[in-house]
Amino acid sequence: MDKHNYEILSGDTVVAVWNNGALTVCNEALLPLFLKRLSNADLWLKSRAIDSHRANSRLLKKALRLTEKDDISTVVHVNAATITDNYWIRDIGSALTYGDIDFSDDYFSSLALKGTYNSFNRAASSGRSKTPELTNTGSFEKCWKLRDGKWWLYKRASHDEMFSELFISELGRALGMNMALYERGNGCIKSLDFTNGASVNFEPASSFMGDDEDYVSVVEALRMICPSAIPDYIRLIFMDTVTANPDRHTNNFGLMRDTKTGELLGLAPNYDNNMALIARGYPSLPKKSDLLIKLFNELTDAYPEYRKYIPSLDETLVSDVISRLGMKVRGKYITELVLARYGLIKR
Repeated sequence: MDKHNYEILSGDTVVAVWNNGALTVCNEALLPLFLKRLSNADLWLKSRAIDSHRANSRLLKKALRLTEKDDISTVVHVNAATITDNYWIRDIGSALTYGDIDFSDDYFSSLALKGTYNSFNRAASSGRSKTPELTNTGSFEKCWKLRDGKWWLYKRASHDEMFSELFISELGRALGMNMALYERGNGCIKSLDFTNGASVNFEPASSFMGDDEDYVSVVEALRMICPSAIPDYIRLIFMDTVTANPDRHTNNFGLMRDTKTGELLGLAPNYDNNMALIARGYPSLPKKSDLLIKLFNELTDAYPEYRKYIPSLDETLVSDVISRLGMKVRGKYITELVLARYGLIKR
């Protein structure tokens, strides 16, 4: 495939043509949000590529015998298809269908997650070439595993990273929040694909925000394109604030989109909290100058009407969630930490 000339599709619908550096839109309603913001399909492809800095990414490309290992070539190798949306590319005039390029197995998952020589040699000897790992983005070693017809993301994690991810998921559920489903694994944390095999499309916030993660800027954008997502966004940032998560960026939250109409449906479930809480050690109890608390209070000062979306926390709820997880942590201190941070939020 000529990496500079191709059709862009949503399912089996051609939505645009990228030809000699010019984007011709065929279906505005189904066009990826990235391409609505920036009419550059090569940049869009790069945003879908596996992180080349991951050691297992390099092993994966070697096992697949990719002669060109740049981001665009890597993505083109699998027609730019991913697990979490139904966007893809093909040569101009090609008869390929979405069913031809959709992923049906997880053969390269062990290599992508563990990077052992046995998994490398097995993958290199397989003769296979189609894998969702080439479009599995992010900086942590991870893989997609197919279990009972459902895709699960397995991500390498320490004990404290696992606890933090599981605690936040369970606490959010106890508060009635929109949360991704997580399970504990052996040296990894597992999360269920919340698009159900791209039955809806996930659009990362980077598609419409670029790198701008400023809370007020995001709310202003949501007010324009998807106001129904605002309550869940306030709750997302609230959870980041009370659990000391500094790693919320525009590639780990986003919007869900109808695959047939392109309608934006709301915020995607809260996911990717493995750098929060105790994942990098036990944080000190907060002061009023704490940056995340300051930023959240500035957001609700700008929009006081959104304070009604802030959930209520108490010691019993937090302690019960920690107890249910049954993991060896300093439970009393974590409870004190979360409630101390909660106590500094304006409500």
